Amino acid sequence: MNKVNSITILVPLYNEAAVLPELISRLQVLIDHTKIGINVLFVDDGSSDHTASILMEKTTGQEKFSAIFLSRNFGHSMALTAGLAHINDASDAVFIIDGDLQDPPELLPQFLEKMEEGFDVVYGVRTNRKEGFFKKACYKIYYRLLKRFSNITMPLDAGDFSILSKRVVQHLNSLPEESRYLRGLRSWVGFRQTGLKYHRESRKGGGKTKYSLRSLFRLAFNGIFNFSEFPIRFIGVLGFVTIFISLLYLAITIYKKLVFGTVPEGFTALIFAIVLLSGVQLLSLGIIGEYILRIFFQVKQRPLYIVKSKVINGKEINE
Repeated sequence: MNKVNSITILVPLYNEAAVLPELISRLQVLIDHTKIGINVLFVDDGSSDHTASILMEKTTGQEKFSAIFLSRNFGHSMALTAGLAHINDASDAVFIIDGDLQDPPELLPQFLEKMEEGFDVVYGVRTNRKEGFFKKACYKIYYRLLKRFSNITMPLDAGDFSILSKRVVQHLNSLPEESRYLRGLRSWVGFRQTGLKYHRESRKGGGKTKYSLRSLFRLAFNGIFNFSEFPIRFIGVLGFVTIFISLLYLAITIYKKLVFGTVPEGFTALIFAIVLLSGVQLLSLGIIGEYILRIFFQVKQRPLYIVKSKVINGKEINE
């Protein structure tokens, strides 16, 4: 049984000025009506709207609300990484929610109930999505492919909406990866984990997703290349299949020559073979390149993010 006496709510933000006042209001209600101690840590990921100014105004002088301001937009995963690294050691758990209110903070009591049953990680499982058909289909295919080919147990339809025990947070903070797919790292850490089904709200205020199609593909690539050997092993399988097809075609050609005295005419077969092999080689180079690129980024050892300023316990601190 995991007894939780204090918790930090971690909220990454990027251009959420339209919903931030409502978010803070709902979090304040949650703080006032929950018996355990709650602190809120916002991470502004280099927003270009008024998110930072609203956040500064709302958190200065408020001991329950703290904020970290990154020097630029480092991405959602890095904002979460920065937040986890700044969690107060006094917190028994961390509750991660998105700043667009699609993940309702009012579900905290249900997450706590699950955690107190002895789970170190409780992740939200989406029972529905408000995106269009194409995007929903892409998500569905991606999660199932990742579950099928990854070398860890990845829950289906689970995002970053979750509650993590103190020891899980400590282990996540100790991992040195530059390419951080936190949903995968959360599963890799292990311990007892379970899901909690919930209804994912539509985006507030008619706002649009901060993830472009390119960003979503990058996120998918991180998940697949960071937690699966399938792409690199696929090259070997593809090579064997190509050799087998080539030898089979050669055997058929020799057979026709010996039995019927004929051979394929023209350059069609030759061009087909060249194009096929060129495609296989380019695909193989691309997959190998992805792994080399990740090694390159890792060995540079640049900081994962840069903090511009903070508001901690109501007091502004400049880095």
